[in-house]
Amino acid sequence: MKRLSLLLAVGLLGACSILPQSEPLDIYLLPSAAMPAQSQRVDWSLRVNSPVSSQLLDGTRIVVLPEPGLVNTYQGVRWSERTPQLLRGRLLDAFHDDGRIQALSNEEQRLQADLELVSDLRSFHSQYRDGAAEALIQLDVRLVDARDQRILASRRFSVSQPARDTSVPAVVAAFGQAGDQLSRELVDWTLNQGQRATP
Repeated sequence: MKRLSLLLAVGLLGACSILPQSEPLDIYLLPSAAMPAQSQRVDWSLRVNSPVSSQLLDGTRIVVLPEPGLVNTYQGVRWSERTPQLLRGRLLDAFHDDGRIQALSNEEQRLQADLELVSDLRSFHSQYRDGAAEALIQLDVRLVDARDQRILASRRFSVSQPARDTSVPAVVAAFGQAGDQLSRELVDWTLNQGQRATP
């Protein structure tokens, strides 16, 4: 009996040694720069929803197109959260930094709002042009009256940002710069359209 137990223990140890080791992961936040605060305020509220995305982008993998039509992901690295939530967080930070809209929320909080941003994330990947890497973010946005779900305005935002080299940290930095530019454009557009739509 003792011999059988010993053989089982040895067998289990042997089995443990042949199991694949888990891939070491580097987890990246989306870099961001604070937007300058504005002094004026509006008296309407805004809900920023997480973008709807394809299954490819609805995850934590950092997507890359090494050549047109070929989709891959960087190995051993992840975003800190799923891409739609990552971008929603960046947009909310931008609205908070700007300061003109004081009453902000997201769809998970289920708070009443006057207007809401509904969007489709079309692109959030790096790609290569002539051997150089760039980050591309493309977001189709609709400003909606939250009371009757009427679309008040819509626009496609598309930003590409070259990376300083092809390393993952450089690509992540390019995503951050692209996110900053998209956030600035989207905040100003939302404020302009929202002021027209609200009495």
